[in-house]
Amino acid sequence: MKTIGIFYGSSTGTTEGIARRIAERLGINDKDIHDVAGASPADLAPYEVLLLGSSTWGAGDLQDDWEDFLGKIKGADLGGKLVGLFGCGDSASFSDTFCDALGTIRDGLRGTGCAFIGATAADGYSFDSSTAVEDGKFIGLALDEMNEDDQTDGRIDRWIDTLRREGIE
Repeated sequence: MKTIGIFYGSSTGTTEGIARRIAERLGINDKDIHDVAGASPADLAPYEVLLLGSSTWGAGDLQDDWEDFLGKIKGADLGGKLVGLFGCGDSASFSDTFCDALGTIRDGLRGTGCAFIGATAADGYSFDSSTAVEDGKFIGLALDEMNEDDQTDGRIDRWIDTLRREGIE
């Protein structure tokens, strides 16, 4: 398996919990799970695969710690790295900006040379709009722990299967 680092931003602990569930399923050690609040761009270097997670707040806002971290890594050379995005949103209260943080991170990393992996089908979700949807698919793993937590485990498992097919191992 390629070296995998998980980087997350979490205000309430939900996204951190998802990051740890993903790590457990992939057999990733705690030392390879990073809270972006204390991470630096140099922390990305040892990994061939980056799994980046953020919650979406309010009207599509990026999680606070990601605001700073994304600004630091926008100019990084991520050439040759595979990047999978995951995030949490509230599709009932913020149906028109569901998981927009994923789109913000993707847009911020477009010029870094990385290759995005892990797009997932948008069917089965209840939302109106999202910058995290491209060509009818989410650009990563979108989760709604507020309203659809009963579907989280299955969605994580399907996403990991997709990541494996797309070269993380």
